[in-house]
Amino acid sequence: MAAPDKSIHIIGGGLAGSEAAWQAAKAGASVTLHEMRPVLGTEAHQTDQLAELVCSNSFRSDDHLNNAVGLLHEEMRRAQSLIMACADANRVPAGGALAVDRTGFSGAVQTAIEANPSITIQRGEVTELPVPGAALTIVATGPLTSSALAAQIQKRTGEDALAFFDAIAPIVHRDSIDFDKAWFQSRYDKSAPGGDGKDYINCPLDADQYADFVEALIAADQVAFHDWEASTPYFEGCLPIEVMAGRGPQTLAFGPMKPVGLTNPHAPDQKPKAVVQLRQDNALATLYNLVGFQTKMRHGEQVRVLRMIPGLEAAEFARLGGLHRNTFINGPKFLGPRLHLKSDPRLLFAGQITGCEGYVESAAVGLLAGRFAASDVFGRHLAPPPPITALGALLGHITGGGDASNYQPMNVNFGLFPPIAPPEDPETPKKPKVNKKLRGEMRKVAIAERALQALAEWLPEEPGGA
Repeated sequence: MAAPDKSIHIIGGGLAGSEAAWQAAKAGASVTLHEMRPVLGTEAHQTDQLAELVCSNSFRSDDHLNNAVGLLHEEMRRAQSLIMACADANRVPAGGALAVDRTGFSGAVQTAIEANPSITIQRGEVTELPVPGAALTIVATGPLTSSALAAQIQKRTGEDALAFFDAIAPIVHRDSIDFDKAWFQSRYDKSAPGGDGKDYINCPLDADQYADFVEALIAADQVAFHDWEASTPYFEGCLPIEVMAGRGPQTLAFGPMKPVGLTNPHAPDQKPKAVVQLRQDNALATLYNLVGFQTKMRHGEQVRVLRMIPGLEAAEFARLGGLHRNTFINGPKFLGPRLHLKSDPRLLFAGQITGCEGYVESAAVGLLAGRFAASDVFGRHLAPPPPITALGALLGHITGGGDASNYQPMNVNFGLFPPIAPPEDPETPKKPKVNKKLRGEMRKVAIAERALQALAEWLPEEPGGA
């Protein structure tokens, strides 16, 4: 009798699936990575590359001592993350944030995966769960899971998947921007190491221009919902710009268009009412995306309305914005502490389909799923990372920390971490409380330092080291 198949099959070649494949192969497993593109495309992807970036080229803050996503970056680097290695190798200026050249990044991920002898890429749609013949299957199909596979997931969970809309921001050619009105500057002149504090392009609006712009946003013709999309909620962290504008005339001025930390060199004595920022989108610095300007406006309306922004009157767009449906399961209800489906231990879930939000978070959950799957295949037990780490805090929210009755997508944040407790008096022991002496940046630094120490203790648990 043939020995049972100990291979791992991973469905989805996005950031989570690619990271899961890399981690599982690094641990000695034989991996088949399934990607349906180009056999079956999606509404948002433009290529058949693995780990294609769709919504933004930003991995957000890279400050590992003061920002939770920056801490997650650092933890993933220490866990030998492929996604972070490729992001670092394809970094473009973005102040204190980590932004990448889209093409270079996805190309680097695909090259690494293709060169790994333990990973086989198989193109085509998967419609069965688990993959026949596989010891374990990781579902990392992301926000655009195919309808056939979504039906399989619904069948396994016994409940319809939740869904929301995720919107894409427009991209502008730099040489079409009027720098007699626009200027380069990061907020408060903050920059990445070696930077000059001028990583963003800024376009100012005075009070009248801002009022006209908000009015035009609200009145713009939008793409109509399909019947099956009408009741799907937006994710609050990625709202279309016109939806934000409709919440009140000052919403944008206190949100993505806030003018704080910026001085217009063309009119240094005049404080703008609002500022539109554009972030570098490729290594050549020829393309810039409008920060926070994901939109559901029709393409013709986008061109008309966005050219009302001072400095963008003659803007040429490399890509206009769009909107797509994003599907995820109720992680706290259906997933165990190591990302296995509670009703079927042969199935693990990773990435945005678990209800995490963001490129970095998706890749982080993929990292964990790949390690968990490999440990299962070889009969090892890899405990979840401690909840005081960024990896553990995110995992804990997905697999039980979130409210199953009203589960919504979540970015990593310090609110997911157990608080730093004050020292107890041994003579009067009591329930630990939040250490009120640690506030602001001191509290964040303490949480980060505690996390990295705990991560160092967790990583060697995996045989062979991290």
